[in-house]
Amino acid sequence: MSIALWCVLLAGIMPVVTTGIAKWGAPDLDNNHPRDWAGALTGYRRRAYAAHLNAYEAFPFFAAAVIAATMLDASPPAVDLLALVFVAARLGYTGAYMADFSTPRSLLWAAGWFSTIAIFTAPAWS
Repeated sequence: MSIALWCVLLAGIMPVVTTGIAKWGAPDLDNNHPRDWAGALTGYRRRAYAAHLNAYEAFPFFAAAVIAATMLDASPPAVDLLALVFVAARLGYTGAYMADFSTPRSLLWAAGWFSTIAIFTAPAWS
């Protein structure tokens, strides 16, 4: 299996990890009504939950890009490298979000988004 496809798996796991961070050790967690509970979060838990939602938003475009690039015979090393950039950017994004560093968070979001576009267009240029 290619590195890029392993990255799709990692990107698919990221939302579960971030929601776990939001929930871990929360004294008032109501798992019967988790969406209601999430609305009352504050601090790093609220930011972790927001990163969780954003990870779900970013995932379909990234996964589709990797699958399309793979099916259309883009350069595997190029797609692998760009997929690693995406995962690294998303990890950095999550860390910056939870630490409340808004400008680095936005820059890392952009790096992930542009790497996804590069993956999607890789069959045309690789």
